[in-house]
Amino acid sequence: MNYLENYYANYDEEGRLSSKHGQVEFLTTMKYIHEFIGNTEKKKILEVGAGTGRYSIALAKEGHDVDALEYTKHNLEIMNAKITGISNIKTHHGTALDLSRFEDESFDITLVLGPMYHMYTKEDKQKVLAEAIRVTKRQGHILVAYCMNEATMIQYTFKAGKIWDCINNHMLTEDFRCISEEKDLFEMVRLEDIDELNAHFSNIKRIKIIAADGATNYMRECIDAMDDATFDVWIKYHLSICERMDLIGATNHSLDILEKN
Repeated sequence: MNYLENYYANYDEEGRLSSKHGQVEFLTTMKYIHEFIGNTEKKKILEVGAGTGRYSIALAKEGHDVDALEYTKHNLEIMNAKITGISNIKTHHGTALDLSRFEDESFDITLVLGPMYHMYTKEDKQKVLAEAIRVTKRQGHILVAYCMNEATMIQYTFKAGKIWDCINNHMLTEDFRCISEEKDLFEMVRLEDIDELNAHFSNIKRIKIIAADGATNYMRECIDAMDDATFDVWIKYHLSICERMDLIGATNHSLDILEKN
């Protein structure tokens, strides 16, 4: 069974991203994309694991040349239906593990905003990051998103009452690391796991790592119920603290911003 295809064929990704709590991750990620692409010239951008095109289409509409690669056919069909009339975006069906269709050092910025969620071995994570580094120009940037372990422990295992299911099904280590297989869909990491992965490569350096949604998903009902003025204040607050290293481990999604030497 292709668990990933089945999951996204039945999941409302568009609805998640349009909700207020979903907008926090999007607005935060876009802020940092803009910080590293600047606003003075058109850039060549690759998004690996582009989903339904939320980021790729927004960046193409800003005038950048965008290649968007997506693994699941359902998401790709939605993205293709949305890009009619946009000439500076190309979509591709493929996997983050193999970017051989793209030449070395082709892109100013490479976005890997979903694939690491679904890579379950160290070797696959290394391959995804190696490919992203390869296709990125020197002094270009790679932005990599991860699902973080502690948010899942707190929200899914304890808050949702799944702790004993996870223990009895051997889904946790003794030090409470989530153990994921393909059928579980999502791979959870801690900051030290990301650091270990990056250390495998001598030609990148971290510029910063941020909490892309911070505490938002812990209180999504409250966030979604906010009026627009209050939500704007929440965004300002979140952006003011999202680089704090003491908060990275507890965010649902982190965003690691790397520069290629």
